[in-house]
Amino acid sequence: MATVTEVNSTDNPTSAPTQEQPVHSTTSNCETKVSFTAEEIQKLLPHRYPFALVDKIIDYTPGKRAVGIKNVTINEPHFQGHFPGRPIMPGVLIVEAMAQVGGVVMTQVPQLEGGLFLFAGIDKVRFRRQVVPGDQLLMTVELLWIKQRRFGKMQARAEVDGQLVAEGELMFSLAS
Repeated sequence: MATVTEVNSTDNPTSAPTQEQPVHSTTSNCETKVSFTAEEIQKLLPHRYPFALVDKIIDYTPGKRAVGIKNVTINEPHFQGHFPGRPIMPGVLIVEAMAQVGGVVMTQVPQLEGGLFLFAGIDKVRFRRQVVPGDQLLMTVELLWIKQRRFGKMQARAEVDGQLVAEGELMFSLAS
């Protein structure tokens, strides 16, 4: 496991552009891939139970993308009312889980470290499949661009067992 300081001190850091420019989506073999435990994620994000929706980051490319896992269990509080007898994870929580994976990427961009990122927009989000207790949600979030060192846009995708659950674009703003 790597710590946050190791991520920021890689030999080949990839900074996100400071103007509205696309971020390279290709990765080279020399880039460091890092995973984060739940405890390490808590050091990066302010979310706590019941809104901590990422259990682990299994693949992280600095300044570009992250892949996270959310283990969906029956004992989560939203399943009591959504829906009794037929528990389905609310779509808004799927989007929030994807955003938290994106938050790990944003908090590690050198020019933006230490900031609190909030939703600035949610575009083109579509839900394709239900998520139920016992599922493992695999979320891939890729940084598209950063503008004025304050706004970021990401492409997010969530899957269960290789099937697309949800996808869309998430915009973040650095809170002042």
